[in-house]
Amino acid sequence: MKVILQQDVKGQGKKGQLIEASDGYARNFLLPRKLAVEATADNLNKMKKQDEAKREREAAEKAEAQALAAKLESLQVIIRAKAGTGSRLFGSVTGRDVSEALKAQHGIDINKTKIVQDDPIKSFGSFELKCKLGYEVSGIIHVVVTEA
Repeated sequence: MKVILQQDVKGQGKKGQLIEASDGYARNFLLPRKLAVEATADNLNKMKKQDEAKREREAAEKAEAQALAAKLESLQVIIRAKAGTGSRLFGSVTGRDVSEALKAQHGIDINKTKIVQDDPIKSFGSFELKCKLGYEVSGIIHVVVTEA
């Protein structure tokens, strides 16, 4: 019997997948627990429409991420920090600081976990930080650390 899985089923497949299951397994386990529905013409059409909608949504989100990456290229985030002797900062500039400054200065809200820093920023100057925006799209944030 052909069924369309409504949830992930261990050993069978992922949600939305069309599988061939034995009649007894489908009738006695999958269908009563609402883990799957029978693969009728209506259910197959519904599955195809859901797949198309999902693909369109993902394409729109990817285009949005690419637009945001292009916008980030032209922006500069200025962070003011206090420093001690030798122009060494008290503490460091973190992804959280960059995220908050980006939101305050340009109105762009990016989660601090998406900002990638190889090393913490502990001195004044210009830095480029990578920002993972999802869908294998990444942008560059130009950060300038100045004295407060």
